[in-house]
Amino acid sequence: MSAHPLPSHESASDTHHAHSHGHGAGHGSLKSYLIGFVLSAILTAIPFWLVMDGVLDSKLATAVLVMGIGAVQIVVHMVYFLHMNPRSEGGWTLMALIFTLVIVGIALAGSLWVMHHLNTNMMPMTQDMMKNMP
Repeated sequence: MSAHPLPSHESASDTHHAHSHGHGAGHGSLKSYLIGFVLSAILTAIPFWLVMDGVLDSKLATAVLVMGIGAVQIVVHMVYFLHMNPRSEGGWTLMALIFTLVIVGIALAGSLWVMHHLNTNMMPMTQDMMKNMP
């Protein structure tokens, strides 16, 4: 016999509102979803504006800023839409956040490394190289 018997007639509303079982999992409110949406829209528009209008003279600074904003946007999504905080699920969601940030950092650094080396090793052509093209 289980320690917590289930009632034979449990409504869907009761089930939904009681499913956290004391883990402290956060549930989003309309306000938190709207805040997340507005932040996501802003964090999407800023890099678009930076790149399309060429706001910064340095391409490296633009790339670093766009990547930083992308990392911030991932955290915004995890906090406002996935409801991650240090209290929920005994701190495991915070561990998931840290793991995600590490993986995103590796992916961004690897992507920049690959793009840099492709640009350095494959893109530049001198006039002499062009003369030898078929």
